[in-house]
Amino acid sequence: MNKIKENNIIAMEEVTALYNRPLLDLVYEAATIHRTNHDAGEMQICTLLSIKTGGCTEDCGYCSQSVHNEAELEKEILLKTKDVLNQAKKAKDAGSTRFCMGAAWPKVLDGRAFDRVCDMVKGVSDMGMESCVTLGMLNEAQAKKLKDAGLSAYNHNLDTSREFYDKVVTTRNYDDRLNTLKNVAKAGISSCCGGILGLGESEKDRISLLHTLANLNPQPESVPINMLVPVEGTPMESNKIIDIFEWIRCIAVARILMPQSIVKLSAGRASLPKEAQAMAFMAGANAIFAGEKLLTTDNVSEDEDHTLLKNLGMIARAPFKNEGGCACNGGSGGCGSKAA
Repeated sequence: MNKIKENNIIAMEEVTALYNRPLLDLVYEAATIHRTNHDAGEMQICTLLSIKTGGCTEDCGYCSQSVHNEAELEKEILLKTKDVLNQAKKAKDAGSTRFCMGAAWPKVLDGRAFDRVCDMVKGVSDMGMESCVTLGMLNEAQAKKLKDAGLSAYNHNLDTSREFYDKVVTTRNYDDRLNTLKNVAKAGISSCCGGILGLGESEKDRISLLHTLANLNPQPESVPINMLVPVEGTPMESNKIIDIFEWIRCIAVARILMPQSIVKLSAGRASLPKEAQAMAFMAGANAIFAGEKLLTTDNVSEDEDHTLLKNLGMIARAPFKNEGGCACNGGSGGCGSKAA
């Protein structure tokens, strides 16, 4: 990719041209770029735990945890710290090197609950695991507090394009998302930021999302590529599942645009055949979530993942591999994070 020299911005026209290339050409280039910047035989294994489930006041059309939707969901208050750390220990023993904790909050509120989350972060980090949280919007002071607790990464997905965003959620706007990412960067925390495919967006919206992600400064350390899992009781329960080749296309474009980022397969992977997952790895994906659940949706079993990776000759990526230099900013350590 050639970048426009002014401000090192990647032009929308370039992303569009890249997206529209023949799929196998894209996969070939993405695989080449992936091998230049990463060990293609390694896979980051992550575990995601819902530490507070349901009752969110945002109206995201895809989410079972929104109070605006009618999905059947058993609500849970914030889990006890010791219970979360027990789950983290189990995840580590099963091979995960990053432990992610999600709370169904629209935004972080200062108080005892947030203090407990910081204790969870510290406990996970003290185990020698990378820690990640997704807690909704937060300010700069809150981001700094998480950084001081040892947080490795903060997940805050853009979901879709700016143009399509108000068709997905109306209780916040796109700039709210971007401002949280700015606060995360100012605190020296790596960002985990991607999107969801299959929300009803157009091809143009997918291109716009990838364009926005690629032009974040710094680029995200991790880029989750989610496929919508339609949930009964949500406005998107009847959405058509995105074509697998379109999913692969977005993965390949993400890898080419963000060569040093970790491209992560997230929601929707449980419904895919192993051959499709292998093609996604070829296209540059190098992280997966292990475990039975992704917050509230089903996931691939650990045994299936271990078998797949073994058959492909892949091994788990070590935690804190990029300590001393962060992948989200060209290995310069510019994000200030402890680890990639």
